[in-house]
Amino acid sequence: MNQPEETLKYPIGRPQLPTGPLTAAERTALIQQIADLPAQLTAAARAVGGVGLERPYRPGGWNGRQVIHHVADSHMNAYVRFRLALTEDNPTIKPYEESAWAELPDVAATPITVSLTLLEALHSRFVTLLHHLTDEQWQHTFYHPGNQRTSTLDQTLALYAWHGRHHLGHLQLLLPNV
Repeated sequence: MNQPEETLKYPIGRPQLPTGPLTAAERTALIQQIADLPAQLTAAARAVGGVGLERPYRPGGWNGRQVIHHVADSHMNAYVRFRLALTEDNPTIKPYEESAWAELPDVAATPITVSLTLLEALHSRFVTLLHHLTDEQWQHTFYHPGNQRTSTLDQTLALYAWHGRHHLGHLQLLLPNV
């Protein structure tokens, strides 16, 4: 891995969030990325293999196992954030310490197939919710105290579609001859 640190950290680049409402076509494309992610992660994990998943994708970075469990943790939080924004007026969400979560004992002790199965079921439900939102609902917001930012659900959709591709890129860095 003789790639620049920025490329290893952000293999698909940094997220680009919309500044205004997305079009229906843009939303459909992002929702499809979320729908496709569980199968893509599963395929990447198989291609990397068990031993490969124990390697970090960059010096000081998480290993493949931690990445997969992190995506499940993160996307569960995303789903809850959507539901909170849809049922409350600009709720303040609860941030979590991603790095600390990646070090919890269940990450090392749980087979990745558990998180991959969880993601498949979660994304099925998540995508169903996303397909049924109105244009008005996409503009609902929540407040993130960690980054002191209010985000629309359009922005959050773009962020989590990027997030899945971002970590898929990390797994692809672990493939032989990459």
